[in-house]
Amino acid sequence: MTRRHITFNCRGTMLAGTLDMAPGTTGLLIVSGGNELRSGPWSSQAEIAAKAAAAGFPVLRFDRRGVADSEGENEGFAASGPDIAAALRAFRAYVPTLKRIVAYGNCDAASALMMAGGEGCDALVLANPWTFEPVSAFANQPEQEAPAPEMTPQRLRAHYLRRLADPRAWLRLLTGRVRVGTLAASLKDAAAPDAPPTGLAQRMAQGLAGFAGPTTILIAESDRTAQAFLDHWDGADPRLRRCPGASHSFVEPQAQIWLQGQILAALRSLDQ
Repeated sequence: MTRRHITFNCRGTMLAGTLDMAPGTTGLLIVSGGNELRSGPWSSQAEIAAKAAAAGFPVLRFDRRGVADSEGENEGFAASGPDIAAALRAFRAYVPTLKRIVAYGNCDAASALMMAGGEGCDALVLANPWTFEPVSAFANQPEQEAPAPEMTPQRLRAHYLRRLADPRAWLRLLTGRVRVGTLAASLKDAAAPDAPPTGLAQRMAQGLAGFAGPTTILIAESDRTAQAFLDHWDGADPRLRRCPGASHSFVEPQAQIWLQGQILAALRSLDQ
């Protein structure tokens, strides 16, 4: 594997990228979420790139405008379609033997790829798509700086169903360690009608509906962003893949292996 740093143009602004070279004709484009560097949280995207390149697939990851080493103004993930398009053009220019490209994004990077309709890509791997509205400045912050997403009524009901099956929860209630007023307010919220799809979720669904290539949607089951996405999505969608016990960035050892396996499977499937 050969790793090199590159630059490319996006609407008159210079973007920075890292390219891992490999002999394959199917490549992986990694789109970063939030304001994260192209290396990803705890260097996870750099590790994914190294694994994919070692398996024979070239990989490009990049910083969008106004983030890390790239110039320009950061307008957030919802305006990152031109950045993704520019990265695709650069990928093909730097690796002219490419025939197919799989794009991977987590959180709002997945949302951006969905809203763009996967334009220019041949397959998508989307992890824990971000569906919260209104899209505030926090939606473009790294995970550790974002506020905890509010739980929808359907998510609250699922939470309390799990609690009812937990003997420790009953013990806390019977021994007075649960505030009755807080519990009553939460149960009232849980009894409310299901939250309708957000405008963002609707735009994501519309964008993805226009994409004809293979799509895999990855769900970290312990992640509230992923749980909220499922509140707005068909839980029977055959494109869904669930990783039990995984947090938002798949930091757990078994989740890392699972995530890398899912991405490699998408690359190999397209490479056949």
